[in-house]
Amino acid sequence: MTTVTAPRYAGALRLDGKRALITGATKGIGADIARAFASAGASLVLSGRDEAELRSARTALTDQYNIEIRTLAVDLADSAGPARLADAAVDAFGGLDVLVNNAGVSYPQPATETDPAQFDATLAVNLRAPALLASAVGASMVEAGTGGSIITVASAAALAPLPDHYAYCASKAGLVMATKVLARELGPHGVRANSVCPTVVLTEMGQRVWGEEAKAAPMLARIPLGRFAVPHEVSDAVVWLASDMASMVNGVDIAVDGGYTMG
Repeated sequence: MTTVTAPRYAGALRLDGKRALITGATKGIGADIARAFASAGASLVLSGRDEAELRSARTALTDQYNIEIRTLAVDLADSAGPARLADAAVDAFGGLDVLVNNAGVSYPQPATETDPAQFDATLAVNLRAPALLASAVGASMVEAGTGGSIITVASAAALAPLPDHYAYCASKAGLVMATKVLARELGPHGVRANSVCPTVVLTEMGQRVWGEEAKAAPMLARIPLGRFAVPHEVSDAVVWLASDMASMVNGVDIAVDGGYTMG
């Protein structure tokens, strides 16, 4: 039985009529972004690796918000995954207005103990896949001629070094710069590209990596607001960038970090 939940956004922050692809949409930040976009009225293509989790997310969001949702199970670590996902997502609604590149992985370890396989896996998922996906989706937006918004969920680790995150920092920093190149090249076609760079977000993964008080304390001491982020603080920024309220915002990286990257 469908029970429509009261919308989280109103006015110019509504995304009614917009078609959005969200990667990594079943867990953590991605799941909250999917809920936020559903609440804002967007039609969604949700991507992840697990078909059962995608079906569950689609059912829950459809029941809550009564919107159109398609799901695509694609492993972005697969070299052919980004192109396959781009083609299927564009076909799902006859085009895309928004891409949210959210999927990512992290294997914390000291730089001097870097595991080559994990380094390669990090760059494949965090940099190669979203960069190629944005390239393909961006091309479809240019061809459609109706503009669009490409949003990269990067990290404060792209803007300031983080110990034990050698590959992660490198991958996210590369992705932020790749997004700026998209902003430069696609801007003349009305396609905006921006990054959101959160500090630690208290998702399941965030709790797993930063849940120990001894490890969290030094990080918290560097955040002027004295706390980590919660998912909706990232989602709100992503919705804003997708909306017409951010129509003149292009090529920026928004630090959702409580002041961490001020130094």
